[in-house]
Amino acid sequence: MIEFLVDVNLPYKFKLWHNERFQHVREINDEWSDSQIWQYAKKRSLTIVTKDVDFSNRIITAEPPPKVIHLRIGNMKLAEFRYFMLTNWEEMERMSANHKLVDVYIDRIIGID
Repeated sequence: MIEFLVDVNLPYKFKLWHNERFQHVREINDEWSDSQIWQYAKKRSLTIVTKDVDFSNRIITAEPPPKVIHLRIGNMKLAEFRYFMLTNWEEMERMSANHKLVDVYIDRIIGID
C-alpha cells in the first residue's frame, strides 16, 4: 500500500523508495504543479517527501492529509544523500506518524503539529 509520494525534485533511482510503500511523482506525471501533487496526495492520504519549501508553507495552514516530510539538507552528492536517507529514514517516518510536518536538517529532525 502506498504511503509516501516522492516529489519530482528527489532522485528517482533510489533504492529506499522502490517498493510498494512509495510512489515517485515521475511515475505519475513529472510536469504536475505543486497543487496537483498536493491534491493527489490529499485524496490518497499520502505523505509528501520533498525538498520544496512550498509544501511546508502549505501544510502549516492546512490539516492533513497530506502530511509533509521536508528535506532541508541542501545539495548533496547522490552517495551522501543515500547514506543520509538510509541512516535517518526510520526517524523521519516515526516522526511523520505523529506530526503533520517533519523538517529534516543535516543535524536534527523536527516534528511540527
